[in-house]
Amino acid sequence: MKLIVSGERKTYGEGVTLPEVMEAEQVETPQYVTVTVNDEFVAQEDLAAQPLADGDTVEFIYFMGGGGGWAH
Repeated sequence: MKLIVSGERKTYGEGVTLPEVMEAEQVETPQYVTVTVNDEFVAQEDLAAQPLADGDTVEFIYFMGGGGGWAH
């Protein structure tokens, strides 16, 4: 199965799951990563059940915390 993962074309075995893709892509702290498939957000509890099809686009979005303001 061919997927576009984080902007790169990749080949995975048939029936691959999102958790398997995340592991193969060495996603750090997967519990804090937001995942989209074809620009649709996938809830954390739905990752394993989300179907993937040949040609799908998978993106991992990492949110970064900010500082506490400006020091004067």
